[in-house]
Order: sequence, then C-alpha cells, then structure tokens
Amino acid sequence: MRKDVKPDNPAGKQQVKAAAAVARRVKKGVAMTPVRISGRSIVDTFWGKAWCAHLESFSDYTNRLPRGRLYVRSGFVIHLAVSNGRVEALVQGARLYKVRIGIDALEEDHWQKIVRSCSGGIGSVIELLQGKLSAGVMRVMVDRHYGFFPEPKEIMFSCSCPDVAGMCKHVAAVLYGVGHRLDDEPELLFRLRGVNPRDLVGSAAFKLPAARSGKAKELPPEDLTAVFGIDIVEP
Repeated sequence: MRKDVKPDNPAGKQQVKAAAAVARRVKKGVAMTPVRISGRSIVDTFWGKAWCAHLESFSDYTNRLPRGRLYVRSGFVIHLAVSNGRVEALVQGARLYKVRIGIDALEEDHWQKIVRSCSGGIGSVIELLQGKLSAGVMRVMVDRHYGFFPEPKEIMFSCSCPDVAGMCKHVAAVLYGVGHRLDDEPELLFRLRGVNPRDLVGSAAFKLPAARSGKAKELPPEDLTAVFGIDIVEP
C-alpha cells in the first residue's frame, strides 16, 4: 500500500481495494502493469504531453477528462497493456472494471503524407524517441486533424461500469495512463497506430555524418531494435 494512502476516506478505501486487487492477481501469477505516478505531472516528455494535449483539445471529452486525471493520479489504473491498435486495462472504482480501447490504424495514404512531410527533418532515431523534433516536424505530428494522433472518431472504447456516458471516468483514466506510459515507451504509439517508426526516419534521416571517404552509413536494424524496443524485420 502507498504510504500516502488514508484508508479512512473514500479515496483511501478505493486505493486499498486497488492495492489488494493487484496483490491477489500477482499471487496467482498474473502479470500486472499498473500505472504509477509519483511526481506532480502525469506526463513529462513530448510524446506523453502531446497525447494528453491532443485528447484535451476535443470538446467530446471535456467533461470526463478531469475525473480521469484524478483516477490515474490516485493509482486506480491497476493494469494497462498496449498491443497493436488496442489498449486493455483494469480500473478500480466502486468495483473493479474492465476497460477496452481500440485505436484505428493510420490509413496508408495519411501515413505516407506524414512521412513525406517529415522527410529529412528528423536527425536520428534517438531524436525521434526523445521528442527532439524541429518546429516543422512537430507541427506535422501534432496537427489536430491531419497529424499522427487519433481523432475521437478513430477511438472506440468500452467499460464494464454502469455509466452510460459516452466516456466514463474509468476510460478517461486509462487514456491518461496511456500518455504516462508513452513517457517511457513512445514506441507504443506507433504500435497503436499500426505503422513502422522506421518509415518516419527513413532514407536521408537515417544517414549518419559522412565519413572521410564521403560515404554515408545507415543504422543497422539491431540498433533500431535497441532504441525502440521493438523487433524490426528486414525484407
């Protein structure tokens, strides 16, 4: 149990339930990946901030996002797993609720437009991972309707709670949890959108400074795997 938990108030009781739910599953051998926020900010990096700012820019989500922030800060997202185009999570509320979120893959022509717009604008995969992007590339990536992040119509979600609202606080908490996870694993966003990050930093962007011979050198696939934490299969 967290040291700052006060079990004599409603939020504290919910945190006790959350800790107990995690402990039970771990004891049974279930792998749990809870969202733990220790600092004042939910997100700290470019990718996490851009994800949350993008969500907050849409009026569709305005009413429910504040409660979601409270839930994720309180440690109520006890499990969050990201796979290709899909997020599955467990959120502790009055009961333990299952949340599922689906993210549409980028259409190929949309992705290729982004790739062309960013061509030569990203110096290395390290810069991409760290969010050290030029102003031009950043504008392309975060464009509200034509960028890399999904619009509301591309996000489908469900929760096992009885709330009939379009988005419940449990779903909102998971969406913020995704933003927090992107701080450490920005490659998950590419997985959600169904695209290969290598495309974005391909060709000229993968060239290292020319050697004295005048020939440029490409980063090998194993270096990309180490940076992004994903397997890149060569054709």
